[in-house]
Amino acid sequence: MKFRKLKASEIDARVSTVTEKGCSLLLYKDARVDQNILDETVGCLNWQRSHQLIGDRLYCTVEIWDEEKQQWISKQDVGTESYTEKEKGQASDSFKRACFNLGIGRELYTAPFIWIPKTKVTLEKKGERMTTRDAFSVEDIGYDDEGCINKLVIRNDKTKTIVYQLGEPTTDEQKAEKHYDDVRAQKISNTDISMLKKKYQRQEQIDNIFNHFGIDKWEDMTVQQFTELAGTMRKEKGDDKS
Repeated sequence: MKFRKLKASEIDARVSTVTEKGCSLLLYKDARVDQNILDETVGCLNWQRSHQLIGDRLYCTVEIWDEEKQQWISKQDVGTESYTEKEKGQASDSFKRACFNLGIGRELYTAPFIWIPKTKVTLEKKGERMTTRDAFSVEDIGYDDEGCINKLVIRNDKTKTIVYQLGEPTTDEQKAEKHYDDVRAQKISNTDISMLKKKYQRQEQIDNIFNHFGIDKWEDMTVQQFTELAGTMRKEKGDDKS
């Protein structure tokens, strides 16, 4: 069984990190997309989901009926908490991760690092943090024969302009953006690794971070991911003071 690739309209482009130089985006799929594709591919009566609490972690099992084998084929994964609704966030995230295991939307893992320069996004400063109210959407997407993303067009919904296109840079500005992308994709330094190991010593915290970023050890973390985590650390520090 093979699930089709995601359409542009089924993919969310959400702001990940914001700096004075611009912002980065991450591609997501909504749980409703998984439900629709499952209904479309196997039929609404031929799949089911269940949740199980193991320790303090919520797991989701998605099962598909195999007519030939006359049995349910299942995939399971664990969810991570959202910043807002803990239980709902874990339930939705574990379901989406289980669907990734089935192959739905797995092509999103091949997405490039998406950087939107400050000239194409409205930035605001709140305290010591940079933020933006701009929203983005995937205008177009394409895949190669191996199912990897080879075409990606993103637009800024506020300004109604195209702000990102996957392809080789041609202008000096685009070349500078690509260089910045390459730097962000590099692995973090040993100094950063030592700092993280010192800050996060509880295994539960470490597991949550590793699951969120899809890494197995601190040495796998990229500069982009570290920037996102650092933003969370600053937010937690601010919350502690309030």
